[in-house]
Amino acid sequence: MKKGKKALALLGALSLVLVLSACSNSPVTSNSTGFWDHYIIWNFVRAIKGLSNFFGGSFGWGIIIFTIIVRIIILPLMFYQMKSSRKTMEIQPQLKALQAKYPDRDQESMRAMQEEQRKLYAEAGVNPVAGCLPMVVQMPVLLALYQAIFRSQELKAGSFMWMQLGDKDPYFILPILAAIFTFLTSKLTMMSQPDNGQKGMTAIMTYGMPVMILFTALNVPAALSLYWVITNAFSVGQTLLLNNPYKIIREREEKERASKERQRNLNKAKKRLLRNRKK
Repeated sequence: MKKGKKALALLGALSLVLVLSACSNSPVTSNSTGFWDHYIIWNFVRAIKGLSNFFGGSFGWGIIIFTIIVRIIILPLMFYQMKSSRKTMEIQPQLKALQAKYPDRDQESMRAMQEEQRKLYAEAGVNPVAGCLPMVVQMPVLLALYQAIFRSQELKAGSFMWMQLGDKDPYFILPILAAIFTFLTSKLTMMSQPDNGQKGMTAIMTYGMPVMILFTALNVPAALSLYWVITNAFSVGQTLLLNNPYKIIREREEKERASKERQRNLNKAKKRLLRNRKK
């Protein structure tokens, strides 16, 4: 259910970028009025241009550095989201037990289950909506970057490597890279999850999200595809740093071994106690 909501939220974000970008096609300049155009879009343009000056006026490098800066700014939020997600995974057995406790779907049972779920979340320090926060934060960034390129004649005419930033990637390299890095991020995240019966839904997300990114990136300016490549590559490194699945799997296996060892010692102690009683 949670994975499905994330998929819908991502699809909604991508659709929002495409739909709302057409709301205003007028060029944005220092004379543009309105909060969105003057304070958001124009300042995005200024920031990209300013960063480009450090790389010989290359707007492509300006977008890359701008993207990295944005990801660093929201890194604490991503850390909070990953921490919350890991706690949520740890309480999955209790959540499944609650669902088994309230098999009926009448209104009274649903209210009781939701109340116990809220208590469980509170005790575990879990925020159920934390997983959507980074996506919500990035939605206006995506839209603003799209319009900064689409509505700035200077940035739109800029070139970077083999492409025009305002046009689609002619060789589809950036869309493919964006999809690959999205897959790697999803795959690493899936690896860290325990087997709680939701692997099927997670696998759908792992392969479905890259496909959505691929087809969307094929139809937007190369500048936005470049943003997705950098932000998803950053996500791969971020996941390995903050939520390393290999470390999580190792810790989980060590915890299981310790638990089994305690159980074996307990069983041995019980057997010794029984033998002593028989004597």
